[in-house]
Formats: sequence, C-alpha cells, structure tokens
Amino acid sequence: MKKIVVFGGGTGISNLLSGLKLFPLDVTTVIAVSDNGSSTGVLKEELDIPAVGDIGKVLLSMANVDKDFVDLLRYRFKKEGTLHNHPVRNIMLAALIDTKGSLTEATKYMAKILKVKGTVLPLTEEKVELVGIGEAEEFFGEESVSRNVKNIEKLSYDHEIHVRKEIKDAIAEADLLIFSPGSLYTSILPHLLAKEVVASIKEAKAPIMYVSNLVSQPGETDDYSVGDHIAVLNEYLDGRQVDVVVANSGDVDDKIRRKYLDTEGKTIVPLTGVEGIEIIADNIFAIEEEKIRHDALKTAYLIFSYMMRNDIG
Repeated sequence: MKKIVVFGGGTGISNLLSGLKLFPLDVTTVIAVSDNGSSTGVLKEELDIPAVGDIGKVLLSMANVDKDFVDLLRYRFKKEGTLHNHPVRNIMLAALIDTKGSLTEATKYMAKILKVKGTVLPLTEEKVELVGIGEAEEFFGEESVSRNVKNIEKLSYDHEIHVRKEIKDAIAEADLLIFSPGSLYTSILPHLLAKEVVASIKEAKAPIMYVSNLVSQPGETDDYSVGDHIAVLNEYLDGRQVDVVVANSGDVDDKIRRKYLDTEGKTIVPLTGVEGIEIIADNIFAIEEEKIRHDALKTAYLIFSYMMRNDIG
C-alpha cells in the first residue's frame, strides 16, 4: 500500500484520519506532545510525562472497536476531586507509560487494543514545552504561545528534542507527507521545531501536502488566508516547500459564518494568496450540530485520488 505520514495534533487531525482509515493506505501519524492545557497539562506536571491528550484523541478517531468502549475512553470525570475533568483515555495512557516504559510503547499498546489501522507515534518521548520568543519577552507553554502569536518572532522548544528512528524512517519511506488541519502555531509547527524532522523532510522524496484549516484560530491566525498558512509552513520547512494544498471552495451559510464570528471570533479561511503550487479545491466541509468540520470521507477521497492521479508511490 502507498505510505503516508501525517503530522498534526488536536481535533483537526482526528477528523482527517477518520476518513483516511477507510482507504487502502499505510498511514503513520506523528503527534506533537507540547500541549499544556486542561487534563493533559495537569498529568504532564504531576507525573512528569509528555502530553498525552492529542494522542488519545487520535487513537479514538482511528479505533475499530465497539462504540461503547470508545465512549468509555472519551468519558471525563464530572465530580469534583482529583480526577475531575480527566478523560479515561488520558488516565489509561499515563498508566501505560509506567507499565510499558515509554509513551511510544504505551501508544502502540493502546492502538492494539483499539484495533487501529496504521501507526500512531508521539513526536518525542520527552516532556517538552513550547516557547514563543518575542522582541521584549518570551511566552512559555502552548497556551501562552497561542494567546500571543502577534508578539512572537520565533517559535522554539525549551530544549532541543530528539525523535525516534522509526519516525525518521517513516518520513524517508513515505509516498506523501501531510500537514493536517489544526492550530497552526501550536499543533502543526511544533513538528518543524524538531531539527531531525526537518532534516528528514529535506531529504525525503515525497511531495508535501497541506490540508488547510476551514476557520481561523483566534489569537493565532486571525485574518489568515490559505496562502498565509502555507507561507508560515514554508518558513519553518527550511528549504522545502508545500507542493499541494487541499482547501475548501464551498460557500458556508451566512448564519453559520455569523455564529462563528459572534460567539468564537472565528472567520472562514479564504482560498486566496496561493501561488506556484497545485490546488485541490472542493466543497470539503460538513455542518455537524451547527459546527464546521472537514467532510472526512470527501477530504480523504481527494487525497487518495491525488495519489492515484499522479501515480505517487
């Protein structure tokens, strides 16, 4: 099967992967582990472990088991106390890190339980924090970075991280490299702060695809076009560039647009500012309970069709 490596984190990548798992593709997913919010942040500090939240979300999106079991792992404890707001999946991953010896092995074991098709890997085994470097100050931690992107000139980690050989091997063997939808500065770019990942991508022969966000991220990408997202990615790719973008060209109902703007400060990302690369444009959004999501099946179909059409792999 054709091999894909997908980089991301957060809810955007989960939706994309739920579509890709329906096609005959060998998918390796690499997840950033610098989150420091909510349950993930608490466990990260109390147990001195990498962030487990996004990995748990991705594993559940790719699960092929009974829905009741998936719902159980998604369950968050509601009663006040030490377990308040912790989802079962995070507790389970934290326990598996202890019993299996590393986050990678914990992830692989949980993937086995959930009958996940493909491979899910954390970007690094290390507890790591995102740092935004500004002209006058530094912003420490993912949440602080997300709120202060306009004041940040450069992103980095609090220390140089290392990635496992199997991630570098997967990049080298890939037929297509994909940067998923998600928070640009706090879920996608963290992958390109790892020198070993950037070096592996520079040597890889596979084309680079970006699946564009549908809406902006308040504080991070206000008023960004698809072209703006790509320009930021290219800056951190250090010599390589995005080769193809999958983006939405469908019209979003005015009622939905106004709701997102009024309640969340989000705007629809316009398909503008893209030059010199292939554009795969289509109506790729779906409305679920008045929320905009990527149409998982259609988006994955466009990716698979691109590979077939260009005889990639």
